[in-house]
Amino acid sequence: MSKQYYVYILTNFTNTVLYTGITNDLVRRIYEHKNHLAKGFTDKYNVTKLVYFENTDSVESAIAREKQIKAGSRQRKIDLINSNNPSWEDLCNTII
Repeated sequence: MSKQYYVYILTNFTNTVLYTGITNDLVRRIYEHKNHLAKGFTDKYNVTKLVYFENTDSVESAIAREKQIKAGSRQRKIDLINSNNPSWEDLCNTII
């Protein structure tokens, strides 16, 4: 069985802050964000709502995709989220 890597976007309750990250265990990482165990930007700005994610079996692909998303404009991130999750629902229940 191959390892899975995830690129994800989180936002806060009012959908005003966006954070893009990468992990090899999406359930664990979202748990850390929601319980403020990940100190730093997401903790400071209460960024806990999973609004987008994609997976790959290559860490290199995941890193490249994360860099691509981060390099894009805010509008491109919004468009990416809207293309898969137009209501900006918290997707954490879909990954458990």
